[in-house]
Amino acid sequence: MAEAENTLAVFIDFENLAQGFKHTTKEEFDVTRVLERLVEKGKVIVKVAYADWSRYAKYKQQLHESAVELIEIPKRSMTGKNSADIRLCVDAMDLCYAKEHIDTFVIVSGDSDFSPLVSKLKENGKRVIGLGMKGSTSVLLSDNCDEFIFYESLGVAEQVTPPGVQDIPKEKREVFELLFETITGLMRENKEILWSSMVKDTMKRKRPAFAERAHGYRTFSDLLEDAQKRGFITLRTDPTSGTYVVVGFAKPGR
Repeated sequence: MAEAENTLAVFIDFENLAQGFKHTTKEEFDVTRVLERLVEKGKVIVKVAYADWSRYAKYKQQLHESAVELIEIPKRSMTGKNSADIRLCVDAMDLCYAKEHIDTFVIVSGDSDFSPLVSKLKENGKRVIGLGMKGSTSVLLSDNCDEFIFYESLGVAEQVTPPGVQDIPKEKREVFELLFETITGLMRENKEILWSSMVKDTMKRKRPAFAERAHGYRTFSDLLEDAQKRGFITLRTDPTSGTYVVVGFAKPGR
């Protein structure tokens, strides 16, 4: 039987994230890097970001394009407390109680003030993933999460590219690169069995427009068989269901 699919809710404390980026001038925040890692963990069904968006207008388009809901929290000059933090906590707990099918909460922030929220979510049986900048993340928060991802680690070359990929036509190469990226991500998530359906679902979450027929394959199994025939991956057939399972990348010379 295939593993049950995790469902994720992502809450972004954009004010804190922007403060972290002030100390790293080499690049701009890219929400797609965050979401591409998270879809390897399951289906992202809630995406919300909090900020005074008049101060971060240049990020609004990319967040809109990634279907992130933007919650406007105007800056208040009479108090030092961040209203966005409070609103994020209230919304996260409301969702925790209202939507039992959401099993994983992602808090994109490095602020230690979210540690009590993390504890309460875990108390209610939720898995909590934190994500933030190395230089602006509190150890109190990172140690309290079930898992913590540093933004700087996203996009770091981890993908396996088997020899010979560059020699195949571009239209085929694109789908194989997506396949390899997906397999690498699922292996990083320590999935015990890489069912073909799991691989395909993750590929579609990464690229919603993905369809094997657009690349010349009648079924997804045909795509996997071609990848194995070319010496890129190794497959086995599950004796119970008869479906393919991806064993891993083929060893060189085989």
